[in-house]
Amino acid sequence: MQLTINAVSLAGAALLALTAPLPAGAEPIRNVVIVHGALVDGSGWRGVYDRLTDRGYNVTIVQPPMTTLADDVAATHRVLELQDGPSVLVGHSYGGMIITEAGTTDDVAGLVYIAAFQPDEGETLAGLAGKTPPATTGIKATSDGFLYLDPAVFAADFAADLPAADAEFLAHSQVFPATVTFETKISTPSWKTKPSWALIPGKDRAINPDLMREMAERAGSKVEEIDASHAVFISRPDAVVAIIEDAANALAD
Repeated sequence: MQLTINAVSLAGAALLALTAPLPAGAEPIRNVVIVHGALVDGSGWRGVYDRLTDRGYNVTIVQPPMTTLADDVAATHRVLELQDGPSVLVGHSYGGMIITEAGTTDDVAGLVYIAAFQPDEGETLAGLAGKTPPATTGIKATSDGFLYLDPAVFAADFAADLPAADAEFLAHSQVFPATVTFETKISTPSWKTKPSWALIPGKDRAINPDLMREMAERAGSKVEEIDASHAVFISRPDAVVAIIEDAANALAD
């Protein structure tokens, strides 16, 4: 039996309604603001930056001072305010703490967590990591209250899927966060009011993957899992770009 023209038209319209990512006339978000995590700086995001800019995105990478969570949130707001229109806000590792606190403003359309913490109100990074410990035991403190990952275990625990020379360089170019940044409570989690996505590396030794799964489920995030280390933003840039684009295409300007 053949469908009538009207039936075909209705079926086609229904299919388009299910597959169209944005309302008619809407444009995907074109601004991407990335907040790097502790121990590394923003330069490791060059592969993601190049791929996104080649696709027409306006990408900016925040270099938070890592002195206090409030300072890091202020640094993020400073960059967000420079964007023309709303942004997809991306955070890696401790950067997830930052975007959770910073993402409540109207200039943030959605959140993307890359191997990151997704804290709730009143939670701290130290508390979350203590509840579900990571595999690494290499975090150490300096005499003046800053943290670093023992270079002897950095490759295995942070960047196991990077070339040895690259992992060694990262181990000896660390950005030390102040201990207080890991002990500060979140006040207003932005994922409660903004859509979110999460990329979880199954071989992450810096954050327990089970903790990331629990936090993402609690937040109602759209989750992708990948066979990668904590340095997924360097080792698997195409996967990171894919989830950021997924978010940008799902959000209308």
